[in-house]
Amino acid sequence: MATKMKTKVPLKHLKLSVPAQDAPITSFLTASGTFHDGDLLLNQKGLRLISEEKESRPSDGKELEFDFSLDDLETVKVIGKGSGGVVQLVRHKWTGKLFALKVIQMNIQEDIRKQIVQELKINQASQCPHVVVCYHSFYHNGVISLVLEYMDRGSLADVIRQVKTILEPYLAVVCKQILQGLVYLHNERHVIHRDIKPSNLLVNEKGEVKITDFGVSAMLATSMGQRDTFVGTYNYMSPERISGSTYDYSSDIWSLGMVVLECAIGRFPYIQSEDQKGQPSFYELLADIVQSPPPSAPSDQFSPEFCSFVSSCIQKDPRDRLTSLELLSHPFIKKFEDKDLDLEILVGSLEPPVNFTR
Repeated sequence: MATKMKTKVPLKHLKLSVPAQDAPITSFLTASGTFHDGDLLLNQKGLRLISEEKESRPSDGKELEFDFSLDDLETVKVIGKGSGGVVQLVRHKWTGKLFALKVIQMNIQEDIRKQIVQELKINQASQCPHVVVCYHSFYHNGVISLVLEYMDRGSLADVIRQVKTILEPYLAVVCKQILQGLVYLHNERHVIHRDIKPSNLLVNEKGEVKITDFGVSAMLATSMGQRDTFVGTYNYMSPERISGSTYDYSSDIWSLGMVVLECAIGRFPYIQSEDQKGQPSFYELLADIVQSPPPSAPSDQFSPEFCSFVSSCIQKDPRDRLTSLELLSHPFIKKFEDKDLDLEILVGSLEPPVNFTR
């Protein structure tokens, strides 16, 4: 049988959506160093949403009152470093409660400022057991600090590094929790995550899986124009996003499928084998994602339900992907729902990561 040759567009013709260089945000800073946009005030005392009526009143010179400040936190150690910033394990001095403090340089383009403001508001208001809690956010001297829920087993990337692969029953539990978080973001908050990947899916010792970085740090990191940021982000990005086309919630579903398949086979899906030394270059990888057939789960290694789940996510045409709500009812998820599986059994045997992958 003759082999059908696949024609690829030269790499130099591949369209990439790369953000421009940074722009100052000084026009949105008050004399006291508060970041002020519409009804949002963000400074070293925290985030405050004010009504239009209060916003129009003349200031009486009093500082806004908050019951939590950065001065109340002491650093235990650095637990993560990434393109979006540094993550520290911190302890509240008076209660002893542990938090993860993410510190980000806010040197951003003004054209995405309003989007970031919206994400800060969503962070502040999020109420979902499958989204990492953001307790407070602060702005001071060009730096945004996010006080986040501490997830003591690190990220899904840290879990994979120790167990190598996750068996289907446990993977169904992981998928269900991620999907519940995506349903909340997509259907209730109308937010596209934009950066679903193993390092943005955090795990704690209770076996809870939660989504983090749904907006603020992802956009801040991307706006920095750092090439290694694009490598880490584009790996799990849908073809339409890489090619610069319009995208919607379904772009998160592509990313979820890539993550789930990686957890099952123990390697990034576009790498042909664990021992492959000639890994594709940055631009070759992008070309593969846009132009090559999508990866799939090997049918001789996995159940028909799992193969179908992955295929329902990793479709080149966004219209062919199932929604997060539809995937919650997929046979792969339903297959293990009555098995009373506890992810705590899996993560309980793992060593807490020294430094979380971010």
